Amino acid sequence: HHTREPHAGRLVTAKIIPVPLFDLVVFGGTGDLTLRKLLPALYYRFRDGQMPEGSRIVAVARGALTNRDYLAMVREALGKHVAAADLDQALLEKFCAALSFVHLDATKDEGWEALAKALADGGDRPRVFYLATAPQLFGPICQHAAAANLVTPQTRVVLEKPIGTDLASARQINDEVGKVLHEDQIYRIDHYLGKETVQNIL
Repeated sequence: HHTREPHAGRLVTAKIIPVPLFDLVVFGGTGDLTLRKLLPALYYRFRDGQMPEGSRIVAVARGALTNRDYLAMVREALGKHVAAADLDQALLEKFCAALSFVHLDATKDEGWEALAKALADGGDRPRVFYLATAPQLFGPICQHAAAANLVTPQTRVVLEKPIGTDLASARQINDEVGKVLHEDQIYRIDHYLGKETVQNIL
């Protein structure tokens, strides 16, 4: 990969550093955020060699989809949201081979066995729970995952914005998640942070 140095116009090589093998569990796996933003971004990481083969992405949602149905949904989404010049069909199929779908209502106590089975042979690899859901589900998902023995020392959780609707609800979410995971296991992101500032500059 190449990038131009400011003012110099010269091309320099940017080194891609692969991360260790990981399991990424995306709650809200059929939602707009996942299909339009997250999976296309992960495809680019896979294409560029940063996501090592053997890593797994498990999409979790309430819809009663088969694995085949879900992969068809993913292929359609990537066809729309990845530049045509970047979408290599052979590479797309290798990427899809890393994906699987688990039908689960994360608000309920039952049904977590299917997710546990999907993650069973992951060993001590990092396990990331990406919560692309409504914020009121952040606490219950983490607590149900812990009850199902899915939280390990290598577990991380990503909380997508908004984290609550006001200070009180944000504190409640942080308290609920904090009962299950240590602070250094929790990542809070806001993909709109600074958006108006950037637009003003443009």
